Order: sequence, then C-alpha cells, then structure tokens
Amino acid sequence: MAPSPFRPSPGKLRAGLLSFGGRLCAGASRFRALPAVLALAAPLAAQTPPAAAPAPAKPPEKPWYEKVRIGGLLFGDAYAVAAHHDPEIDGQYGFWLRRGYLTFDADIATKWSARFRLEVNSPGDFESSSKMTPFVKDAYVAWKDERNELVFGISPSPTFERVEGFWGYRAVEKTPLDLYRLGSSRDFGVAWKGRAAGGKVAWHAMLGNGAGEGGETNEGKKGMLSVAYLPTKQLVVELYADVEDRPDSTNRTTFHAFAGFKGARSRYGFEYARQNREAEEGPDQTVAVASVFGVWDLAEKLSVLARVDRAFDGIPDAGSIPYLGLAADTEFDLALVGLDYRIHRMVSLIPNVEYVTYRETDGRPAPDDDLIARLTLYVRF
Repeated sequence: MAPSPFRPSPGKLRAGLLSFGGRLCAGASRFRALPAVLALAAPLAAQTPPAAAPAPAKPPEKPWYEKVRIGGLLFGDAYAVAAHHDPEIDGQYGFWLRRGYLTFDADIATKWSARFRLEVNSPGDFESSSKMTPFVKDAYVAWKDERNELVFGISPSPTFERVEGFWGYRAVEKTPLDLYRLGSSRDFGVAWKGRAAGGKVAWHAMLGNGAGEGGETNEGKKGMLSVAYLPTKQLVVELYADVEDRPDSTNRTTFHAFAGFKGARSRYGFEYARQNREAEEGPDQTVAVASVFGVWDLAEKLSVLARVDRAFDGIPDAGSIPYLGLAADTEFDLALVGLDYRIHRMVSLIPNVEYVTYRETDGRPAPDDDLIARLTLYVRF
C-alpha cells in the first residue's frame, strides 16, 4: 500500500525532531546569556541622563477684576437724648447713619497694592439737615515685604490706629484722641511701617500735611511716630508722639501711652494722652485725657463692653463733637456701657448708653449732665 502524503516517513520524522531540539537548545543558551547582557548594559544606562520632565504650565494671569476686592461697612443708631446740658439738644431722638465705607483693594503686582475708600456720614450736630456727601477716606499705593511697608497717599495715621483696633468698638464710640479732636485718623503723606525682634517691636512713622483727608493749606507739616512693644500675644505697650507745624504760631505737640492685655475671653486697655497747644494770643493750653476700658465675652455671640474717660482740662471745641455736643472748656467724665449681640458673623446689634458728668472748672459751676441712649446696628460686607 502506498504511504499517505500527510504521514512523514520514519527517517524524516527523526531528522525533524533532531533539528527542533537543536534550535530549542540554542534558544535556551541565549536566555541563559541574557542576565550577563543586562549586567553589561546597566553601567551604560546609568550614564545616560533621564529625559527631562516637561515644565509645568504657567498659570494664566488673572484678569484685573479678579485682583480687586470690594468691601465696606455701615453703622448707625436709633438714639434718644434723655438729658443734655444744652436745652436745644435735650429731648431729641431719631435715627442717623454715623458712618458708611465703600472700599476697593487691588493687588497691582508682587509686593504692590492699592486702596481707594469712600466715606459717608451724617453731620451729627443735632441741627443740620444737609444730605450725606461721600468723600475720599483712603487713596494710597503701598509696597510691602516681610518686614516693611511703605505707603504713599491718604492713609491711616499712627495716631490711634493701634488703640482703635484693640478697642474694637468704633461703631459704638471713637477712641479718646479721635473723639476729643486731638488728632486725625488719616493724613496725606508718606508712611513707613516695620517690625523687628521677631515681631515683638513694631513702628509706624508718617510725614503728612497735617490736614487729615483735606488738601494742604500751609507750609507746615506733621511728623508722627508710634513704637509698640509686643512681648507676648496677650500684651502690647505703645508710645506715640507727634509734632505739628501750624500757621500763626499755633503749633501742637501730642503724646500718648497705651497698654492693652488680652485674656482668653476678655481684653483690657488703658490710655493717657496729652496735647500742648501754642496760642497766637494769650497763654498756651494743655489738654490731657485718660481712658480705661474692658470687653468681656459672655457667650459665643454676646459681649459686654464698658469704658470710662476723664478729661483733666476743658476742651475748647468740645461743643462741635458730633453726636455728643459736650460743654466747651469744661472738665468732665464720660462713662459708656454696651451689650454686643452678634446676630451674624458680619452683623451686630449693640444697645449702649453714654453718660457725661461735668465738674466745676475755673470757678464756673458744672453744667447739667448728659445722657444719651442708642441702639447701634453695625454691618460689614
């Protein structure tokens, strides 16, 4: 019978098996040589630098409107004058907006910033009916690094900036230097703020026109310097002095010392200020005041505040102090007490009472006392 074409002969089968076995052995030998080849290639691979990682893409620069922050505040009162030494003011009551801010803060570039702020308020003299007119409160550009800040324009003066921040209740009442017109909260000029000794020493120096937010009207200037020592997070001590060159030989020099302490749920402050006023005609004048205050947190949303001021001398222009109208050239004591209820993180309702009692001054009998009750609403945004 003829052999099948699909079945190899025994001789061919034996030859094919021998050929496959030879190729298999050769392949195995190559696999056994692979570790040696890899070992020889490793130093060469180590010498070849890895491919550089692609540089991260630079984030796109923010548009100008994302570099501007808008904020502000409003506070005002429902008030009632329960008693007043001036019969024209005694018994008045009503509503007023004591202050409104609209603030624009901008990041100009690295280390550079700017602020523009408008303010509006009521006259507060118990007789004017004029409309509220906005005016420029801040307008400055600032450069800042880790330790220093240079400011040019209309900016906060060092006169009572630290004291006001520590007091924390500008919505209820101004600090003594501000309230009794011994200095201005703003001035137009150049300022230098700095820190040293790990932040334990801070200063704020300023050379300004001496005209507050208004325009310059004389050749004289005002130099101001505040130096603070903060040994701990709880304690601060500040010394301040200024010299103001005013027209017609009416120069003024001011000094104040302040100490503040913060506890776990309270804070306390004491301030003494003295101002010497030269007079074009007549004797020079001295105005000195002292103030002590305390704030106590009763609960997360409730605090009590109290303050007592003493004027050791009469203040000539005390009658033009807004929202109070004190007796001019008369020594007095002012007591304030209030309750801060924080309806929201940005909203406070603060009922408060201010009581002023006068003392006999230069042989003149003391005027009648003043008593003003207010319900203050304070809103930040």
